[in-house]
Amino acid sequence: MTLRAMLLLVFASLLAACVSTGHVDPMTTDQGRDAARDAYIQLGIGYLQQGDSERAKVPLKKALELDPSNADAHAALALVFQSEIEPELADEHYRKALSARKDARILNNYGSFLFEQGRYKDAYERFEEAAADNLYPERSRVFENLGMTALKMQQVPLAKQHFEKSLRLNRQQPLALLEMAQLSFNEKQYVPARDYYKRFSGIAPQNARSLLLGSRLARIFEDRDQAATLGLQLKRLYPGTPEYQQYLSEQ
Repeated sequence: MTLRAMLLLVFASLLAACVSTGHVDPMTTDQGRDAARDAYIQLGIGYLQQGDSERAKVPLKKALELDPSNADAHAALALVFQSEIEPELADEHYRKALSARKDARILNNYGSFLFEQGRYKDAYERFEEAAADNLYPERSRVFENLGMTALKMQQVPLAKQHFEKSLRLNRQQPLALLEMAQLSFNEKQYVPARDYYKRFSGIAPQNARSLLLGSRLARIFEDRDQAATLGLQLKRLYPGTPEYQQYLSEQ
């Protein structure tokens, strides 16, 4: 939906409320205020998705003027401040959102924010809360996040457990596949590592880390052409990375 369409949605929502209440000023009714609030939130999210965080604040502020404790408005403002690298404000609005409504999506976003801040224990706890909602449609991603956080906490067996759960829920979680490929390789479990890597390669673009792992696996299985191809891609796409320097040191 375009931003212009979202603006029209604000007025259309108010008009609908007006019609349904017999031409009463919609802003004096709960239905009208709720419609305006929701439209303002969608408008703010639309600006944020287009990278215009400053303009996103205006409708989100209006939404909170209509409903000061609204979880979705606070959660959207948290994302705005997160994008602007204002961690204290982002944290404040995440907390306000969760005090209004415990929601797996908000918990997962808050966990991702805490992970960015290096607050791994707090992030893990928020992801655990999100994972407890077994009807959340993005639950496989939450377990993927739990796995990444467990790795940061130096808990490799726990990380593997979470990645495996993620892939049971959704076989096509690329980050979980790549991490399982790397962990299997580290444990010299080369056949499972190759399987995870092939599944990753079939659904996700390569990066420096995956190209290095792929070239290592190709050498293990004596596929010299594949090893050379991946090495050339690493050189061409990521020449200044630690992964490429590691690749050169292993030749």
